[in-house]
Amino acid sequence: MHFAKVLFCIKQKLQVVKEALEVGNKALVARRYELSPNLVQRWVKAYEEGQLGLEIVSSPSSAEIKRLEEENEQLKKLLGEKDLEIAILRDLIKRRTLTY
Repeated sequence: MHFAKVLFCIKQKLQVVKEALEVGNKALVARRYELSPNLVQRWVKAYEEGQLGLEIVSSPSSAEIKRLEEENEQLKKLLGEKDLEIAILRDLIKRRTLTY
């Protein structure tokens, strides 16, 4: 039996692993997906060790980036206002201590 090298996304790997764990027969699941039983075994082992998919980093959507940028700007503005309030209060304290 010859297996062609195919790249699988994490969703596909997790589907195969989940099925292999549910069925309890990795070789049967491997045949169903036309995969090498050793490959399925490696995926299951990586999953059990918490290492399956660590190489894949999900990137935030453009909507999420925009939301975070807006939140960041709001926080910067709030911080600037608080810094200004602190400066005004310190100035008032200095004036009061000088007048007494």
